[in-house]
Amino acid sequence: MEETRDFIRQIIDEDVKQGRYGGRVHTRFPPEPNAYLHIGHAKSILLNYRIAQEYGGKFNLRFDDTNPQKESAEYAEAIKEDLRWLGADWEDREFYASDYFEQLYVWAEKLIEKGKAYVCDLSPEEISETRGKAIRDGDRVITPPGTDSPYRERSVEENLELFRNMRAGEYADGAKTLRAKIDMAHPNLNMRDPVMYRILHAAHYRTGDAWCIYPTYDWAHGQCDAIEGITHSICSLEFENHRPLYDWFLEQLGVHHARQIEFARLNLTHTVMSKRLLLRLVREGHTDRWDDPRMPTLIAMRRRGYTPEAIADFMNRVGVSKSESVVEHALLEHCVRQDLNLRAPRRLAVLDPLRVVITNYPEGQEEMFDAINNPEDPAAGTRKVPFSRELYIEREDFMEDPPKKYFRLAPGREVRLRYAYFIRCEEVVKTPDGRITELRCSYDPTTRGGDAPDGRKVKATLHWVSARHAVCGVARLYEHLFGVENPLKVEEGQDWIDNVNPEALVTVPDCMLEPSLAEVEPGQRFQFERKGYFCVDPDSRPGAPVFNRTATLRDTWQKLRARNAT
Repeated sequence: MEETRDFIRQIIDEDVKQGRYGGRVHTRFPPEPNAYLHIGHAKSILLNYRIAQEYGGKFNLRFDDTNPQKESAEYAEAIKEDLRWLGADWEDREFYASDYFEQLYVWAEKLIEKGKAYVCDLSPEEISETRGKAIRDGDRVITPPGTDSPYRERSVEENLELFRNMRAGEYADGAKTLRAKIDMAHPNLNMRDPVMYRILHAAHYRTGDAWCIYPTYDWAHGQCDAIEGITHSICSLEFENHRPLYDWFLEQLGVHHARQIEFARLNLTHTVMSKRLLLRLVREGHTDRWDDPRMPTLIAMRRRGYTPEAIADFMNRVGVSKSESVVEHALLEHCVRQDLNLRAPRRLAVLDPLRVVITNYPEGQEEMFDAINNPEDPAAGTRKVPFSRELYIEREDFMEDPPKKYFRLAPGREVRLRYAYFIRCEEVVKTPDGRITELRCSYDPTTRGGDAPDGRKVKATLHWVSARHAVCGVARLYEHLFGVENPLKVEEGQDWIDNVNPEALVTVPDCMLEPSLAEVEPGQRFQFERKGYFCVDPDSRPGAPVFNRTATLRDTWQKLRARNAT
């Protein structure tokens, strides 16, 4: 992001140069604790945190917890865990809008006393109707004036009494609201007497039953920034139309006034980036939970094996702009591969095992071969892998009647076993119905760990696992959650949920793994040679590991770049 957030840097640089806010820079990430965060939130987290770091400023984590019906401690704790994982350190600067409820109430009374707020008895539907709506006329958007509430001219004294009665719990849910008194003809619909407080007889996860009126997001947000001394309220572009209201509230109160700066939110192909839509996926069982590795939530990406470094790299490449765009999911996968290639230890794993018996290898004999842990990191060293008479190879690495340019194992053909020997297929064993169950091969003992002394060459090297030493595990192979790039683009009468990819998860039981994978911890990442990057799932048990595929080895982003360059 350092290279691509110039418009934000320019604004902040100018503020610092002019001594605005005393030359301070103080940012915040203000989530509502009503869902798990997705990768789109990571863009805002890292942007706000890094700007604070770059300018030697402060960074707050503030929960805008103003809706007791949707928020919970579970979500708040999950959000904190996501920030820790991303490396955004808020230290002791953790705040909650609910801590400011009393101050927000006092300021609301101040607006009433100034004649800038009033208690309204209209229902939510009536308020929406009287505020009016935008009408598109060709390329123009017209906003005809709204209609004043019949309660708009109540006296200051009556409004104060009614508002205090609202707080005292004398009215039912939805019976009254407190609205700002601005301009019902304003071209920006957000300025047409927006609601500041609504009645909700609901317990708050932090304040309990202390309140039965709750501030709206628009009323609380800017004032919380003021209380905390935020200098730059950096938020997504959807809040641009709310900025005049943000400014109006702060100007009317005459309190500290942060500068709001908007940037385009992250849009990613093959997924949806909306809490509401993600919640539907979970509730209707299209995914298992919020941490289902098919989801774009940060908790799911962590479980799938993504690294915070890869996500940070992705955000740097995407950059920050004012223009809405859609980023290829392949770029994110590319960043993950680039990072894991450097850090993930290599291991041998056969996902679809086919038994191989080396007929001329001594029965009962075992050997140990040195295997490289990571060719990108010499300091990672080597490990020992066992070899025996019976092995497993991938079923796809053998064809009885191979086509041209298929160089792997076939009858009469010789291949190299990684780290071990050359072998030649001598016989194919099948069931009565023709399914291949076993290959009988010979090996050349003179090729141990290298090439043939006589100079003959082979065109393929296969990975394998010793049958005698193999650990049985499970692999979960993940693809895109949606089979189309834009899941929300549907024909009339269709439902976007129908675009969910039924093959987004394929569970592969009875994988054969090298013995070093018997004792692994959830979260550990490996490259299964020739198969992809995998992460140990929390469902794993000692001796029965479960692995989630983080990414395949092929890089679709590089292919996309090559295609677009032609």
